[in-house]
Amino acid sequence: MSDVMIRVPADVRDQLAAVAEARGTSLRALMQEIAAQTLTPDQIRERADRTRSLLAERFGHYVTDEESAEMRRKMREATAAHRAALAGTESSS
Repeated sequence: MSDVMIRVPADVRDQLAAVAEARGTSLRALMQEIAAQTLTPDQIRERADRTRSLLAERFGHYVTDEESAEMRRKMREATAAHRAALAGTESSS
């Protein structure tokens, strides 16, 4: 296994180190976990295609590009709201 150095701001490093410590793992193991859970654009497209096929085959629903775009918009909004709520919780602690 080869090592690589990734430069991040000190506050990001500290946050990642705190997460790793809270999980009882190393920073290296945390980064491996994050990489394993993060999908590439090709993987996202492949999953979306599989989901569209499943919905069409099993339920007779053909997801349009417009429906997909709307769902992505809603997911982005939900993620932003969740992150804002977390930031509000952290700042009030």
